[in-house]
Amino acid sequence: MAREAPPTAGLPLRMADLLPGGDADLGSALARFLGVPTVQVECSGTAALVVALTALRTLAPDRDEVVVPAYTCPLVAMAVAHCGLKLRLCDLGPGTLDLDLAELDPLCGHRTLAVLPTHLAGRVVDTANVRSLARAAGAWVIEDAAQALGARVAGASVGANSDLAFFSLAVGKGLTLFEGGALIAADPQLRTACLHASRSTVPRRIFWELRRSAELLGYAALYRPATLPMAYGAPLRRALARGDRVGAAGDDFSPRIPLHRVGRWRQAVGVRALARLPDWLAAAQARAAARVARLRGIAGLQVLEDSVAAGGAQGTWPTLLVLLPHAAAREAALAALWGAGLGVGVPFVHVLPDYGRYAHLVSAEDRAAGLPQARRFATQVLSISNSPWLDDAGFERICATLAQAVRT
Repeated sequence: MAREAPPTAGLPLRMADLLPGGDADLGSALARFLGVPTVQVECSGTAALVVALTALRTLAPDRDEVVVPAYTCPLVAMAVAHCGLKLRLCDLGPGTLDLDLAELDPLCGHRTLAVLPTHLAGRVVDTANVRSLARAAGAWVIEDAAQALGARVAGASVGANSDLAFFSLAVGKGLTLFEGGALIAADPQLRTACLHASRSTVPRRIFWELRRSAELLGYAALYRPATLPMAYGAPLRRALARGDRVGAAGDDFSPRIPLHRVGRWRQAVGVRALARLPDWLAAAQARAAARVARLRGIAGLQVLEDSVAAGGAQGTWPTLLVLLPHAAAREAALAALWGAGLGVGVPFVHVLPDYGRYAHLVSAEDRAAGLPQARRFATQVLSISNSPWLDDAGFERICATLAQAVRT
């Protein structure tokens, strides 16, 4: 059977991880790993965001707006709507994942509850300037670190210097419970509010936990090069064949957000796998350094790295992001590489207003906004797997295709 590279460098599980019993306090294990006082474990990164927003709403019931990047995961918009809050979209800085500060400033006002800078694909973005603008308006900052578990700024975990941050433990994010999330809060008042919010909004649902446990077993069995063509590649290629880019990118989410408690067995699996995560991240960083150097040698191609405004940042590298010089070049590269078994694709298909199925979550005001930088980013960005299962020959094929796309 042909090999297939996954789209991201997720940590594979071992049979020993799946044994019953053992330490099931994943929150404490993650707190030690991140170097923070406590970590609250939830059933997904989206659920962790729902809990965080619910907690903040109890502390500031007169604030109802949440500012997010225009180019981000649709699940963020769904979480905001789930909490009965109003989504506000902020453009990106030119050629970066940073929020455009000139656009962000007027968005922050007396109705702003929170601002969400996003460390997309493990790239650390500017949060210090975002905190200054948000706090001047009396708003909180929630760092969306869903894809950045283990990323650090000046030795501290991303999110440790903001009010709140959440991480995803979903498939492909590094450490995984198949679905899971982690939430950190800066001070005792926020931590208490988040605990109360979780107890009031997240029930125990045995069916969901049994389902996630079965899916985790399936991940352990199928997340390997020989079986990925069946488990991941075939559905991807079917979606591309019918012209369904949203499905191919995994952006087709159920309208309901599952909320349930994470059971002891899955937490114990996470604790055992977490012991291997530091070495896994270090290997990914070394692999990325070599691959980034190779990509930088392609004239006209921009490699996305950690923000220059985030001094001392050390992101994680589940995937590499590159910007091609224009949409036509990106489309040429995608036509040749997406679905070719090399782990190439896009982070998200559109900016939030341009998804038909999620447009109702965006206000008319924001649908009418130009968002030029975010839209340009969405049409020029391409993601490349940083998995060790993408071999050197496959990566060279990607580089040759990108070079050809840029030239033509």
